[in-house]
Amino acid sequence: MKKKILLILLALLLFAAGYGTFNYFLNLAFIKEADKTALKLDQIPEKITSEDFSKYFTGNRGSFVLFDHNKNEYFIYDQVQGQKRVSPLSTFKILNSLISLETAVLKDENMVFKWSGKRHDIDTWSEDHSLSSAFSNSVVWFFQEVAAKVGEEKMQNLLRVIEYGNADISGGLTNFWLDSSLRISPLEQVVFLRKFYFYDLGFSRRNIDIVKKMMIISKDNGTVLSGKSGLAGKHLGWFVGYVEKDNNVYFFATKIEGTNITHSAARELTEGILRDKEIL
Repeated sequence: MKKKILLILLALLLFAAGYGTFNYFLNLAFIKEADKTALKLDQIPEKITSEDFSKYFTGNRGSFVLFDHNKNEYFIYDQVQGQKRVSPLSTFKILNSLISLETAVLKDENMVFKWSGKRHDIDTWSEDHSLSSAFSNSVVWFFQEVAAKVGEEKMQNLLRVIEYGNADISGGLTNFWLDSSLRISPLEQVVFLRKFYFYDLGFSRRNIDIVKKMMIISKDNGTVLSGKSGLAGKHLGWFVGYVEKDNNVYFFATKIEGTNITHSAARELTEGILRDKEIL
């Protein structure tokens, strides 16, 4: 509490001295305090079982969080890492897509934004995109336009209401989810996905169903894998989603941190664990 008061006083002094706006420094003052609100395992009512999947994380840090809906039970590798918040990266496109539909920035998954003509390192980004194609190709510029059209006030309010991680968009309206101010833990990712899947976010069923359809990766003998990956340089990777199988739903979030993380690493790791558990 004393640190919080000191940070606020510092923000006021800096404002009085002319070093930027009050809101900017007030946001900085609360960043560390917001991280203290991260969801903890002792706040989870469901049963929690620790798992050893260290062989999949060799040479890297990270966590794997799984929730078995029918068993009403969490299975977690590395509980400390499972509660640690980091940037959601492109996994935020799940919520960004939903918000774009809910706020009528996009009318459906087929609405197209025109490409600006600026060339991108990834060839598939250098063309017009619909929400559906932008989601599957993880087109950053498309979702930056979406966020800009949603606006700061609406975006901030929705993240707070949904309780998405630390709900901090101070890193900039078109960048806050890109290794910036917004942070979320693997545990919180799974809690969000459960609310999303069971229509418990207060968003329309129609819009959630559109995003669910876009998230589908594969269908094999009645088993449906849905998800979204994320990558920041070579130091952080995500794969989050769920598996529908035998009238059950398994929600998962994998976070992997290291020095040579590839784009497919988190997904490959996740699928290996899910096969070990005979979910895939």
